[in-house]
Amino acid sequence: MRNLVLSVIGDDRPGLVSALADAVAGNGGNWERSQLAQLAGKFAGIVAVAVPAERADGLIAAVTGLDGLLEVAVHAGGEPPRDGEWTALTIDVLGNDRPGIVQELSTALSLHDVSIEKLTTRTREAPMAGGMLFEATLDVLVPSGTDLAAVRADVERIAAELLVDLEFGGE
Repeated sequence: MRNLVLSVIGDDRPGLVSALADAVAGNGGNWERSQLAQLAGKFAGIVAVAVPAERADGLIAAVTGLDGLLEVAVHAGGEPPRDGEWTALTIDVLGNDRPGIVQELSTALSLHDVSIEKLTTRTREAPMAGGMLFEATLDVLVPSGTDLAAVRADVERIAAELLVDLEFGGE
């Protein structure tokens, strides 16, 4: 079996997932995991599929031939190499929105070699104060030997500067 990762984007409209799923299934592929969403009028996401090696070229041709519906890029899949034990954490962030929050948080985590496995963000109106709130959930993996207190301190320092409430889960 070959593992493929499909990144997809197109103008949002009904039938996009069905067209992609038909192309995958019609070529012997198995839709294994995905994250798909409507964002700013576009439908975008990423899909991991497995396909028998001898049918991979047909599947690639089918999904990249969805012109007019979706733009699809195909990448070889695999697991990232990781040595040692890793600790899973969930970081929830909520605070006043402003440019740079994701950049500052991701930089702080990167300095500790923390891997972001999943990042979900959104903005919404603040219910009483007006303005916009920024929300983020980060599922991360921390390598063994990393000082979790130092990671927490760096993220909390940024959170304090950004007026962001912070919760660590999974500790």
